Amino acid sequence: MRRVVVTGLGAITPLGVGIRHTWNRLIAGHSGIVSVANFEPQKRWRDLTSTVAGIVPKSSTGENQWRPDDWLTASDQRRMSTFTQYAIAATEMALEDAAWKPQKQKDLESTGVCLGSGIGNLDDMYNTSIAYEQGGYKKVSPLFVPKILINLAAGHVAMKYGFQGPNHAATTACTTGAHSLGDASRFIAFGDADIMVAGGAESCIHPLTFAGFGRSRSLSTAFNHDPPSSCRPFDRQRNGFVVAEGAAVVVLEEFEHAKARGARIYAELKGYGCSGDAHHMTAPREDGSGAFLSMKKALEHAKIKPHQVDYINAHATSTPVGDVAEALAIHSLMMGEEGHSNETRIAVSSTKGSLGHLLGASGAIEAIFAILAITENTLPPTLNLVDPDVGPKFNYVPLEAQQKEVNVAVSNSFGFGGTNATLVFSRFG
Repeated sequence: MRRVVVTGLGAITPLGVGIRHTWNRLIAGHSGIVSVANFEPQKRWRDLTSTVAGIVPKSSTGENQWRPDDWLTASDQRRMSTFTQYAIAATEMALEDAAWKPQKQKDLESTGVCLGSGIGNLDDMYNTSIAYEQGGYKKVSPLFVPKILINLAAGHVAMKYGFQGPNHAATTACTTGAHSLGDASRFIAFGDADIMVAGGAESCIHPLTFAGFGRSRSLSTAFNHDPPSSCRPFDRQRNGFVVAEGAAVVVLEEFEHAKARGARIYAELKGYGCSGDAHHMTAPREDGSGAFLSMKKALEHAKIKPHQVDYINAHATSTPVGDVAEALAIHSLMMGEEGHSNETRIAVSSTKGSLGHLLGASGAIEAIFAILAITENTLPPTLNLVDPDVGPKFNYVPLEAQQKEVNVAVSNSFGFGGTNATLVFSRFG
């Protein structure tokens, strides 16, 4: 089986544009979660139970802010939904980071894209539905369908760069980003491609999103007055997740290919595991057995023992049931026969405390954080964790980043429908 390594990173997050800027702010303990209570039109936002979100910072001036004109022509902006625009920009950053700009036909044919989204965008569906109801057939834009299709982010990336390898788009709710990286790694491992652009993108900051998740009682509602405090993974006061937007892209590459061109290697993607809870539409099994199976399969694929894992970037979204289930799953795995002898030595953190939940992009950005934990020997913090209340007494890296040698990092992602994925990264060498 061919080895898969990471050679490029790119991201747009609520902490800013660019992965280095995002990482620096994450490690410094900053938050990208803000209030949406004053968004216009007010009549669509004022009755929502949750009015906090992780919003990509936007301005016409200043560094590390989102400006579509920096990345796309006016024509492209008209043809693409915001989640696709984010994907294009994150891809450009990742390819630049990887120094991969192929021109030869052979290279174009061996480069693919695996980039998905959970929801994509609701603006076009909502606005077009109203336009059709009020004005009929002729009020529907010919761009409507291309703008709402989840796979068009991958499609636009491939068209922009001429990549003719596998063109794939996962859409597995909040597991999308992790599935995208894992599936892409298998395309490389099995010889379908030498390089894959992989990740997730999301932008559904729309009152319908908040209403839908709110009606299912999934969202944080207790800290609307204090947005940065609203996402509280593992904390006693957690009461729901915080919707966020952004995109994250990783360039994955076959090891010999990367070596031959002298590429910088961040880490190796050693393991990928998937499972299904087969239990409930939105809630995990309370014992975390689905998450346990996903992690177990990933470590077996990586040929890594639980006691060798130095850091776990948890899915932990700040929900009462989900955080406990994942903590129990991690405990079952890491304290098993080949695991640790002391649970306080197990480092687990959730970076959603800083960014919120990027839905279909969350698995990709959290995979990047796991990769950077290895390259920087730094554990990103769990913000707002004042009083852990999930059972196991792990080192949850509360409030502040920690320095630790990290040779193996695990990233978990779980989604509605009971879909689970785990990625295992290791220091390359």
